[in-house]
Amino acid sequence: MRVLKIAPAKSFSLEFLDIASDKSISHRCAIFALLSKSVCEVRNYLLGEDTLHSLEIAKALGLGVREQARGHFVFTPPRQLQEPHDVLDCGNAGTAMRLYTGLLAGARGYFVLSGDRYLNARPMKRIIAPLQEIGASIYAREQNSLAPISIIGSQLQGFHYKSPISSAQVKSAMILAGIYADGTCYFSEPSLSRDHTERMLESMGMSFQKTECGIHFDPLPRDKRLESFSITVPSDPSSAFYFAVAACVVGGEVLLKNVLLNPTRIQAFKILESMGAKITYHHRSSQYEDIGDIEVKGSRLKGVCVSEDISWLIDEIPALSIAFAIAEGRSEVRNAKELRVKESDRIACVVEGLRAFGIECDEFEDGFSVQGGSLKMGCVDSHGDHRIAMSFAIASLACGGEIKDSECIDVSFPNFLKLLSTITTLDSQTI
Repeated sequence: MRVLKIAPAKSFSLEFLDIASDKSISHRCAIFALLSKSVCEVRNYLLGEDTLHSLEIAKALGLGVREQARGHFVFTPPRQLQEPHDVLDCGNAGTAMRLYTGLLAGARGYFVLSGDRYLNARPMKRIIAPLQEIGASIYAREQNSLAPISIIGSQLQGFHYKSPISSAQVKSAMILAGIYADGTCYFSEPSLSRDHTERMLESMGMSFQKTECGIHFDPLPRDKRLESFSITVPSDPSSAFYFAVAACVVGGEVLLKNVLLNPTRIQAFKILESMGAKITYHHRSSQYEDIGDIEVKGSRLKGVCVSEDISWLIDEIPALSIAFAIAEGRSEVRNAKELRVKESDRIACVVEGLRAFGIECDEFEDGFSVQGGSLKMGCVDSHGDHRIAMSFAIASLACGGEIKDSECIDVSFPNFLKLLSTITTLDSQTI
């Protein structure tokens, strides 16, 4: 187990060009290339553990992969998906497991998806049940609710599915299942979740009709493939957000370069802005998605209540909790029960961590509240959750701290510690 010790930091003024590449888009590049009719090119692919698992699975399914330079790949699609010789290992990547389950449910062959002990404890019935309803042959542990997941690909039916939760992973799994289904496909959710799948597949030739909280589309003929793509993956706003919070924690300034500006991905910045941080967005380009720079100047924060657009914030709430901890007054998160079934129970882990750092907080079934105060040196266990580990590493900038089981950071942000070391002194030990 790796234990990370972080010293208190002073105010800083920095520019970060090499924030981790966007994880959501990197996953989709590897998966969607399998559906293309010709060669695809991807620059700045995220070389994190999660996305590398997606890439290895794509290779096992027949994708030709040639690395031109670090993070620069040329993908050659197979004529049809190959039946793998072994279990497809998703590691800790919930996105990989759920999206591949949707894709493979309608493919020819037999497939088994599994992951590490954390992923195999996460709920999968949310995708298995609706897929079974449209003809998928899927079997899993605990009454079809937990991985490993066995799939016998079959012809799927069109659907009208009303999801009880807002989830980009559920939506994407159903879209992938419906690409070659028999009949028009309708999907709706309580509120709009992140829309990378629709945007990217539209660029590849799919056509979606969109409503406020849903989509519908007509499947493709079995012999039709999607158009190829060429993309440079922008920086991940979820990863960039840690350093936005860092600027607030120590009163610094940071310029975050080449960040994805999709409205469903920068809501946490909007919340931080509403708390008093000075944030400026500089639009630079568009390539499937808007891309630009985000300038953040730390300032005195005030408490805020967050209860809407939670699906746009689900990855950033642990980092937001650190902003809550230093804000004046009380902050609260509600309608966020989904946090209980991420890489860890993030509600419980956030509350546990904040208390370890001397902050008064209360836990609810669907969220938590935080009374802003002064962070004090603390020690937290990440519980194998990269977002918990990185959030409390940022909290440690105020007072010093220790993060146990910090290896999980490498899942999504391999150079996080390198960037953090430009702000303060780190000591990493394996015990």
